[in-house]
Amino acid sequence: MEKETDLTKGIIADLHIHSKYSRATSKNLSLENLEKYAKIKGVNLLGTGDFQHPEWSKELDTLEERDGILYSKTGFPFVWQTEISLMYTQGRGRRVHFVILAPSREVAKQITKFLGSKGRLDYDGRPIFGFSAIELVEAMEKIDNKIEIIPAHCMTPWFGIFGSKTGFDSLKECFGDKENKIHAVETGLSADPEMLQHFSFLNNRTILSFSDLHSFWPWRIAREATIFKKPEGELSYKELVRQIRENDILGTIETDPAYGKYHWDGHRNCDFSCSPEQTSKFKGICPVCGKSLTVGVEYRVNQLTNQQINQYPRKKPFFKILPLHELISFSIGSPLASKKTWAIYDKMIEKLGNEFHILIEVEKPKLVEFGELLAELIMKNRVGNLKVKPGYDGTYGEIDDIVKAKVGDEDAKEIKPLESANPQKKLF
Repeated sequence: MEKETDLTKGIIADLHIHSKYSRATSKNLSLENLEKYAKIKGVNLLGTGDFQHPEWSKELDTLEERDGILYSKTGFPFVWQTEISLMYTQGRGRRVHFVILAPSREVAKQITKFLGSKGRLDYDGRPIFGFSAIELVEAMEKIDNKIEIIPAHCMTPWFGIFGSKTGFDSLKECFGDKENKIHAVETGLSADPEMLQHFSFLNNRTILSFSDLHSFWPWRIAREATIFKKPEGELSYKELVRQIRENDILGTIETDPAYGKYHWDGHRNCDFSCSPEQTSKFKGICPVCGKSLTVGVEYRVNQLTNQQINQYPRKKPFFKILPLHELISFSIGSPLASKKTWAIYDKMIEKLGNEFHILIEVEKPKLVEFGELLAELIMKNRVGNLKVKPGYDGTYGEIDDIVKAKVGDEDAKEIKPLESANPQKKLF
């Protein structure tokens, strides 16, 4: 693992987001709120989300463009980005989501025109189409070869390219002779880079992480993110895509994959979940209702694994951390969005700086002011040593950790960094 990677020069980016015009999103999702909470979180760059939606497109027209990057009135940068859903038959029924990045307003308009020729664009910010992934690549090639197509949350059962329900067993199976046009995949909440490094067909791809946010709240925005290198000059789309295609990113920020909604197998309606080993024991059948279990990411990773992790040649450092609201909520036994949780969060941001700075860099003595238990949770979270009860079948995971209110020096020594999850240089 690259211990000497200098993350102090990084651009923390969340390039998979949505607008208020997508289904199941906050109606207060505005450019202003996205920028406000990105700064509170410590994010330097956002995707636009949903650029093909006619109403959201009008709002994006208020942003100034330079070198493929859009800027707000205060100078906060955005990248042309959307997500689409493809539902089609290829061997069997497929349902796959893709993030699309575009190099300019003009190219975004051409993509919008193409998508509009395939179906309606006004009913959902993440529209659904009936053509294949191969057709998507061919169409984008004709428009501009700088368009980036990224399989979204690649391991989730229902809409991930490698998902257990409607996915493929490799990039080749999905894209055929167009697989070389796919330069990266997105981990998604229920997976992390180490899981994907078990797949030899990703050895020449970059592993990215973004949030797929549906609201601007700090526990959603950039809960997963990618850390790009800062260019010597002004930021440009060309440079971002170069880093993606050449695997020249600094690293990623991940949630613990157990926190994701599809990490383990189970049935939400039956209130039942189990590990991959138990699923095999049950032969994939729910012991409560007798129907097939929703097979999660960990099980699917085991199915597709075809190499040892040390055979993956392109490793990048990554942080594995839960959002600060989750830690505060657990430490005081109050709901995630309660006034009590917000009060502590706001005070910490005011005194200590942005959330990523608090989660990754602030020393423990400064954290103790906000509670010994919370400080200990943050320290354990920082090194990937916080126990999480795995999520399953659309249910988020939960912190499941017993932490003493007071921890002595001897106990503290037992908290050791994960080699892959804790780069030795500061992030800011």
